[in-house]
Parts: sequence; C-alpha cells; structure tokens
Amino acid sequence: MARRHRAEQRTLAPDPRYNSELVAHVINRVMLVGKKSTAEKIVYGALEHIAEKMKEDPMEVLVRAIDNVKPRVEVRSRRVGGATYQVPVEVSSGRQLSLALKWIVANSSTRRGQGMGKAMAVELMEASQNQGNSIKKRDETHKMAQANKAFAHYKW
Repeated sequence: MARRHRAEQRTLAPDPRYNSELVAHVINRVMLVGKKSTAEKIVYGALEHIAEKMKEDPMEVLVRAIDNVKPRVEVRSRRVGGATYQVPVEVSSGRQLSLALKWIVANSSTRRGQGMGKAMAVELMEASQNQGNSIKKRDETHKMAQANKAFAHYKW
C-alpha cells in the first residue's frame, strides 16, 4: 500500500496593514471568486469596528476569538465491517485554524440586516468573549466527539 505524501506547509505573505499572516489567512477565507480587494475591505472594516466598539487592540481580539473557536477534537467517519462509526480524533493545529476561520466566516455571512464587515466584527467580538454561533459550533463538535468516545479504539 502506498504511503500518503505529507503536504509541505505553505507560508503566506503577511497583509500590508497589520503585517500579520493571521489577517492574511482571514482575508483569503473571506475572499470569493478572486475579489481580494473586497475581502480586504471587509476584514479591515471589521477590525476597525472592533477597535471602535471594544476600545482595545483589534489584533488581540482576533487572536483571542480564533483561539476560543478552535476545536480540539472532531469526529471522522470510519467504516469497520458493514458499519460506519464516528471516531473522535484530535485536530491538527493547521486544521484547527482552518475550521475556526471557516466557522467564523460562515456564521458572519448568515447574520442579516448588516454588512459583512460589521457582521464579522460582531461575530469576532462575541467569539472573543466565548459567546456566539461559532462557539456553539465548537461546543457541538466537542459534544459529538465526547458522545462517540466509545469508538476511539478504531484509530484513524
């Protein structure tokens, strides 16, 4: 059986305003159909809104929000015999970041009645305080893993 090839870790150029790779990740996650300038406006607008509302460094709020949303474990389907089991597995750090950003952006876009920048700012502020839909999604993922702990011996 062939071994799986390990993907090389790609480095991302930091964004020009905050000189942060994390902000560049967020911009790339928000970006749709290659419209990077629009995504930058959304993310920078959200960070400015956070600075106005919370009166603290928006980068600290962003980092705290993402750290709070990162899942530690998730479930993966594993077929054994004729049955499919949901096996809890630890999440790698890269996937933790990817899932956290995915959930934050998805939950921001579902907020209606405000622009995406403002919606993202609200979602990040709530996540930094361990509240909001992204935190609910993380808790739901952890509960699912906890409920399926009995199948942990089916290593992934």
